[in-house]
Amino acid sequence: MRNTTLTPNFKLWRLVGRVNHSIGLLRQQELREHQILSGQHEILGIIRDIGPKATLFEISKLAERERHVISKQTMIMEQEGLIKRTKKTPRSNLLELELTKKGSDMIKVARRSKSIETIFSSLSEEEHQQFEHILNKILLQTQKFTSA
Repeated sequence: MRNTTLTPNFKLWRLVGRVNHSIGLLRQQELREHQILSGQHEILGIIRDIGPKATLFEISKLAERERHVISKQTMIMEQEGLIKRTKKTPRSNLLELELTKKGSDMIKVARRSKSIETIFSSLSEEEHQQFEHILNKILLQTQKFTSA
């Protein structure tokens, strides 16, 4: 039985979810060709942006993930030689993370994305700006709920 009583806002929310899911699958497929997981790619990019003294707290905040999730992912990434985790001081629990050459090289390869470029280049410059404005407006509304 079809549910035809969806509100316009709920329909839009589902559409945003479908678009995100579809683009995410395409991106995963591209990254898989280079043996990169999308979560790892995100963390590598954040560490690159922060710099060589990135902390788990900073990364988890920017990735919008729990710190224990980022901690587990970074342990795996260190084992794979993508990053280096070092204690700030010998007795400290505070870790600083930095990219290794392998992690840095992986970021350079993964930065290129045919799917994302093709999909978003279908928008005119004006549509692109409008879309970005609308998404930022929605994001601000969601942050009101999460910071309350």
